[in-house]
Amino acid sequence: MTDASTEQGTSTTAVRTGVSVVALIATLVLFWEGYKFIWTALEWTWPVNPSDRTLPHTWDIVAALFKPAQRNGPLLIFVELKAALFTLREAFVGFIIGGSIGFGLGVLFVRSKTSERAFMPYVVGSQTVPILAIAPMVVVWGGKLDIPQWLTVSIIAAYLTFFPVTINTLRGLRSPEPTAVELMRSYASSPNETLWKLQVPSAMPYIFTALKVSAAASVIGAIVGELPAGFRGGIGRDLLQFSQQFTAAPEKLFAAVIIAGLAGMVFVGAVTAAEHRFIAGSRREPT
Repeated sequence: MTDASTEQGTSTTAVRTGVSVVALIATLVLFWEGYKFIWTALEWTWPVNPSDRTLPHTWDIVAALFKPAQRNGPLLIFVELKAALFTLREAFVGFIIGGSIGFGLGVLFVRSKTSERAFMPYVVGSQTVPILAIAPMVVVWGGKLDIPQWLTVSIIAAYLTFFPVTINTLRGLRSPEPTAVELMRSYASSPNETLWKLQVPSAMPYIFTALKVSAAASVIGAIVGELPAGFRGGIGRDLLQFSQQFTAAPEKLFAAVIIAGLAGMVFVGAVTAAEHRFIAGSRREPT
């Protein structure tokens, strides 16, 4: 595959992705406004009351982003974008920590069946504990150990990140055909050479799939972790504050939710772009 063909394929994929996102947003807006119109006309109140106090119009939500968050303060969109960047920093650090741990566990389990049998039940069991129960404990322990609060939030994000990476790394490292593994052994390749020259390249599609899931999970973990941490700066704290003001200004909460969703989409999009770049580079013919 030539460089021109690769770039053209990447551009086509990007255009298709953009069109899909626009179509999805348009569908959600039509559904939202259609629900309000029909339920209001028929005077239905179940399952969600369509009044402006519980389900504001989409244009009111967008308009709220361009109004001051507080009297004589900056616009809400600037406040939320700054908060989203803060949360993304925490999520990114958690993503790196969790991804590294997950990859390491996957390699360990492939190398040692005993380790897999011993630790895999605990890895799976860790995901049955609600993050809302884990987050306060991590924050308290972090305070006792003088760990910066933003780092404790990153640790909470890492808790949600490592599991999918572990499972998919394990599957990916076992994906090469047995004949390929035997061929590497016939060349007297060491276990490390087999790992990095055969197993890891074969596992990359699995790993990138897990990383995209983990990118979204790390943002969720960061937002949840900011709630018990009790410090301002992240979007999680804003969501909590606006939820307490929901009756008076519901559009602010929905606006913050939109920004939080966009932050997750940006993170997942960055991982997807890295995946396309890696795949394009691996398929490029040598010159």
